[in-house]
Amino acid sequence: MAAIVARAANGGLRGRQETSRGSLVRRRRDYAVVVAVVTGAGAPPPQEGALERPAWSGETPVSRLVGALIAFKPLYALMKLASREVIIRTAEKANIPWREMTKKVLESDVYEVFERIRDPNLVYPDYYLSPFHAYDEGNLSWLAAAEAEAATLSIAKRAIPEATSIEEANQIVRGNWMNAIEEHHLKYSGHRQINDILDIGCSVGVSTRYLADRFPSAKAVGLDLSPYFLAVAAQKEEKMSRQHPIRWVHANGEETGLSPDLFDVVSLAYVCHECPARAIHGLVKEAFRLLRPGGTIALTDNSVRKSQQCSLLSFQERKDSNLTPFLHSLLLAAKIQSTSGTITSVVHIDEEH
Repeated sequence: MAAIVARAANGGLRGRQETSRGSLVRRRRDYAVVVAVVTGAGAPPPQEGALERPAWSGETPVSRLVGALIAFKPLYALMKLASREVIIRTAEKANIPWREMTKKVLESDVYEVFERIRDPNLVYPDYYLSPFHAYDEGNLSWLAAAEAEAATLSIAKRAIPEATSIEEANQIVRGNWMNAIEEHHLKYSGHRQINDILDIGCSVGVSTRYLADRFPSAKAVGLDLSPYFLAVAAQKEEKMSRQHPIRWVHANGEETGLSPDLFDVVSLAYVCHECPARAIHGLVKEAFRLLRPGGTIALTDNSVRKSQQCSLLSFQERKDSNLTPFLHSLLLAAKIQSTSGTITSVVHIDEEH
């Protein structure tokens, strides 16, 4: 694990912080520490400085070519089917029982859980209603929810190709993330115990369960925009035994409706790369509002350089969602550069106002 620490006090981040797009975000605290951790096994130390813009971002020849190909809908439909089949076969070759896991979810009582957990009055942001990850309904579908955990395991193996098993890859990715949060909180929180955790964009609860397992005395909340994902998360959690069962909340991470100063740790795991800039700004602003003095915000996401290795279909998804510029801006704010693995930024907010 390699880390880079940047301290900002008094002048730089005091009272406000300028984002890479020039807007200003109010800060509630005077002092911040940013830790960036690369969770790839054997990855080189991150380097300070400006990030290199990925070759497939913006209006590049490759991006224009992909746009022209995708514009022909019959060809796009074939590409989507072929891409899905490749992804599933690749996962199953890595001993991830993709089809079996999907079938188990779809044949469970998850539909009853859905009715209990869904907020029928929730208004979805426009970007969330677009096709995404080769699903026509994006994250608002049962197939996306049923395949999410298998896809998550597959991504971990791709991030750590040298791992000998899925379990080892997952332990490296998630274990290093947990270590970064725990070590940073212990160092900078004034020895405050972690009692309450919020996992924004929790999907089907993989990251939330890791947080709950690592901090068993804490009360964990998983929050997501997709009631389908939350139903899968809640249905699986019902079979587990915990001191504090995880609470699942169907809400927008930009406006959660939760009370301020409520959590010791706020996590966004593999969320920001799927969001437009305005949503990222809203998510971070809300995370700061919900954080207690002395708390920790943890963001973990794919390395920009690692993300360049993707299929033609992935190119288009990134182009459609304007993914790249916003992830680029997020990592640029932390001034780190990685060649592989996953990046975790841990932000501590001092109790001073």
